[in-house]
Amino acid sequence: MGASLTAGKSRRIESIDLLRGIIMIIMSLDHVRDYFHAFSYLHDPTDLPHTTAPIFLTRWITHYCAPTFMLLAGISACLYGGKNGKKALSYFLLTRGLWLVIVELFIITLAWTFNPHYPAFIMQVIWAFGISMITLSLLIHLPRKILLPLGILLVAAHNLLDNVHVTGNTLAAFGWSVLHEPNFGGLHFGPFNPIIGYPVMPWLGIITLGYCLGSLYAPDVAPEKRQQSLRNLGIASIVLFIVLRWTNLYGDHAPWAVQENWMLTLFSFVNVTKYPPSLLFVLMTMGPALLFLAYAERPLNKVTAALTVFGRVPMFFYLLHIPLIHGMAVVAAVLTGHPASDMVNLTTWVTSNEKLQGYGFSLPVVYLVWVVVIALLYPLCLRFSKYKQANQATKKWLSYF
Repeated sequence: MGASLTAGKSRRIESIDLLRGIIMIIMSLDHVRDYFHAFSYLHDPTDLPHTTAPIFLTRWITHYCAPTFMLLAGISACLYGGKNGKKALSYFLLTRGLWLVIVELFIITLAWTFNPHYPAFIMQVIWAFGISMITLSLLIHLPRKILLPLGILLVAAHNLLDNVHVTGNTLAAFGWSVLHEPNFGGLHFGPFNPIIGYPVMPWLGIITLGYCLGSLYAPDVAPEKRQQSLRNLGIASIVLFIVLRWTNLYGDHAPWAVQENWMLTLFSFVNVTKYPPSLLFVLMTMGPALLFLAYAERPLNKVTAALTVFGRVPMFFYLLHIPLIHGMAVVAAVLTGHPASDMVNLTTWVTSNEKLQGYGFSLPVVYLVWVVVIALLYPLCLRFSKYKQANQATKKWLSYF
């Protein structure tokens, strides 16, 4: 497939690893901001009356992470199926999806809260990945002429359901939150308090579209044709986003409006809904991701080679970076006069903890901590990447990381 492939038997696609690595690094910035930025404990960073350009953009750039990663997961699933067959792919997606759900509930929730009593189960992006993979394990057996329209429908039409609400602590309310409407306050079923931030309906659409897009990476597809297709799809996504957003006709329940200056007006225009990802959110984030894939098929240099390290072991990075950031935040809280208990045994999302109002640091400190986190994790990820590459053929569990 040309320069986009590494040498050797694994035939990894470097442009995918590169984009995934960049996404993982940007994602960690958002989580450092949650635990360290003083502003985050007072206001939402995209709250236009209170935000500033650096604060808004620090949050906004991370919007590209989850949908891009989900799209790449679909592409990677298609590549896995092309190499191993649909039966093996279906089994892998099912088992990896179940594994991700368990990890989200019991490992990642603990990393977010440092609370072994599990007063809440935080069901976010890894949960959505898990459920989407489990469902995709069944969908891949459908003909492409059905699968592709289904993916488009899930992404494009789910906003028609924005005005449907199911309230209360009922199984119906839980089911609707799982599908479409987030519930950050949590639902209460005895001792269980699931907090659903990532309803799966649009995410399933994204991974399905990624799976269909993966056919562009088949060995018999010329790189020039693939790049042209990715470029055309990327441009079309951006143009459609601009047109739909400009008209405020459809695609996001929060319309943009002219603000007191051009910068805030621009921020209003791109401040689209992430929970769940609206059609406009998907178009805004997928367009640049597809363009990146179109233009990134070239030999790696020292910088891009380093970035791909994170892209080859994304789950390993994810499982390490949250407890690392949270642990550093405990130290930071103690050093600034807060008891460690304010940052430990959390019962909800960290920025919702009223005891931490008044805690936090400026944005430059956030970026400094972010750099330190990446520097600490890089050698660990590099070592695990080498171990994975050397042993994946004989140790199948490595494919789950």
